[in-house]
Amino acid sequence: MEGYKPPFTITNSILSYVASISEKVGRITVMNNMENKPHLRRNNRIKSIHSSLKIEANSLSLSQVRDVINGKVVLGEQKEIQEVKNAYNAYEKIAGINPYSIKDLKNFHGIMTKYIVEESGDFRRGEEGVFNGEQCIFMAPPAQFVPQLMNELFDWMKEADGEVHSLILSSVFHYEFVFIHPFTDGNGRMARLWHTAILSKWNPIFEYIPIESQIEKFQDDYYDAIAKCHVEGESTLFIEFMLSQIDKILDELSNQMDEDDGQLTESIKKLLNVMEYDVSYTSKMLMEKLGLHSKEGFRRNYLRPAIKMNLIRMTIPDKPNSRNQRYVRD
Repeated sequence: MEGYKPPFTITNSILSYVASISEKVGRITVMNNMENKPHLRRNNRIKSIHSSLKIEANSLSLSQVRDVINGKVVLGEQKEIQEVKNAYNAYEKIAGINPYSIKDLKNFHGIMTKYIVEESGDFRRGEEGVFNGEQCIFMAPPAQFVPQLMNELFDWMKEADGEVHSLILSSVFHYEFVFIHPFTDGNGRMARLWHTAILSKWNPIFEYIPIESQIEKFQDDYYDAIAKCHVEGESTLFIEFMLSQIDKILDELSNQMDEDDGQLTESIKKLLNVMEYDVSYTSKMLMEKLGLHSKEGFRRNYLRPAIKMNLIRMTIPDKPNSRNQRYVRD
């Protein structure tokens, strides 16, 4: 391929992840199952939106995001509520995205930032830095170079399509996009949306896999991988990070499918049925809801198996026996 080529190296780790992810996608046979599970598709989409916005400091909870999408009245900042509406509109149209079109990129940025960004749908005209909270990770390239850099990136994507595996290409794009930082605002949201769009063209399963929720769980590692790549001048570490997270989220999806296909024990089903999403519970609260009295029996038959299957998580995972421990359904 001639022209610009983003610098990265295909490592054994990357090849291993590509093989593992491809095998899991094939084994799950998600599309047939997903078509019969609209609630699972919707829950995963809501998780994607909530996590992607949370990474950008949106304070709405998962249940509040769900309420906004369902048309309910939510008390919160109007900007944050509008961000949810915009993101939902964008993700609902993801199947129609041409991920190799700059025109589509700008159109979807317009959808994602409607009413909240002055330069909605246009490349930035000022200088910008990339921040993780209050910390500036790096200064983005000067605005005057953005159109050229974006054209070069999209030209490479078109040439690489079919030669570079979509799992690798999407990760390279994600990093390069964050580096260029082409918009005044909404760059992180757009990078994650476009990553999903590229993967969805490879396999439609990815339209309903909440990769964003996995990134949000490891947000510090996400920014750390980006920062290291800036120093090294190539995206290899970021590719490895993203593939590792996709590999993990596929295991969670498999567990979700098992839950819906009736392959869980009756004990785990009962536990999940009494837990609402985005609500934390003590073990005592859960035992009361289940009508149980034996703490050891509850842990052995309900709690530990559900945690092992990534169906629920501890709020203090590094201190499993903490008296402040709570449990949340994922």
